[in-house]
Amino acid sequence: MRFGSGIPGLLRRRALGLVVRLRRRRTQRRIFQLVTVACSLALAPSAWLWISAGDRVGTVESAPKAPVAVVFGAGLFEGKPSPYLAHRLDAAADLYRAQKVQAVLVTGDNGRDSYDETDAMRQYLIEHGVPAVRVVGDYAGFDTWDSCTRAHRVFGVDRAVLVSQDFHVRRALALCEAAGIDAYAVGVPELRDATWLYGGLREIPGAGKAVLNAWLRPDPFFLGPREDGIPKALADAGAAAG
Repeated sequence: MRFGSGIPGLLRRRALGLVVRLRRRRTQRRIFQLVTVACSLALAPSAWLWISAGDRVGTVESAPKAPVAVVFGAGLFEGKPSPYLAHRLDAAADLYRAQKVQAVLVTGDNGRDSYDETDAMRQYLIEHGVPAVRVVGDYAGFDTWDSCTRAHRVFGVDRAVLVSQDFHVRRALALCEAAGIDAYAVGVPELRDATWLYGGLREIPGAGKAVLNAWLRPDPFFLGPREDGIPKALADAGAAAG
């Protein structure tokens, strides 16, 4: 009789098969546990943003009065605001017309001569009825943290209504609060299309970066000197009201 044949061999093969299956199940369970932990860690920052926002995210109609609206850049299309950015600017213009804010700080990327997000935003608001003196540009808003900390440290913004798409505005709110701004956020709604889904997916790593920024509070890429655009805009508003 050959080794492994007969009943003893059958039992041995079955025992070995059982060991293999048990090892495979343990491996699958460990992989599942690792994936679960990784997903939890990846989503924890996003959960923090939602929880920390509380009831401070709403609409133009529900926004409280504040001296300044802060509008974050969202790209250009042939030198003009992209549709998403135009929607943000429309909401800011609505806030101004409703007398919810007295000035608008537009913060965008002008890191190279061929790309001027900030002036495009300023021009759009001026064309939509906001006086030029009330629209102040931040040309070094290279990311959300830079925009928030510069709004406070460079432009002297202490209280503001933030304007961005609903998938991004909670991150902006948490970062502006960390930067020292008492803020409320207007979440601009959009169609749940591929662009919206892409923006939402970008918020997962963005939320992780936001946690680090809120904790470490680094200097922006470019800090620069204090600017008086917002105080001048609010002085103009006060003079007009008087």
